[in-house]
Amino acid sequence: MTFENRIGIRWVGAATALVLGAVQAGTAFAHHSFAMYDQSKQETMTGKLTRFIPGANHAQLIFEIVGEDGKTQLGPDGKAILWGIELGPAATIAQQGVTVEAFQPGTVITVTLNPLRNGKNFGAMASGARLIKCGMAIPTGGCTDKTGEIFLQSRDGFGTQRVQQPGQ
Repeated sequence: MTFENRIGIRWVGAATALVLGAVQAGTAFAHHSFAMYDQSKQETMTGKLTRFIPGANHAQLIFEIVGEDGKTQLGPDGKAILWGIELGPAATIAQQGVTVEAFQPGTVITVTLNPLRNGKNFGAMASGARLIKCGMAIPTGGCTDKTGEIFLQSRDGFGTQRVQQPGQ
């Protein structure tokens, strides 16, 4: 093999690696946009967790809306009103204490979210919002930062950080 052929093969290999790397990086950052969430609206809700869905890109919490008395709110169809919220990657939020083990079904939570624009009962954690955990029953005064544990606080409308250790 001549020197020129070896240089050509190396050039093609390097160019291929560069293109594959760029494609992979682009898909990592562009898995979806937040345009589907109405970031001009924030809704704060308290509910009982029914499901924790860990995900590589985003974890989700599904919960039944509860009233101040702790009773599940029912829709016109007589069924519990369910909502969901999208959080950060499961591995990231687990490092901050938000795990399937720590957030069992029945756990009372309060969240502030940006709802979907299409009106469906789902949203993403709002900028400046916190995930508050209040155990298995609504405390006197409601599930608030004063009566519960703060687990996540949104920095930029989606990224999260742990702001308080349980028991502090």
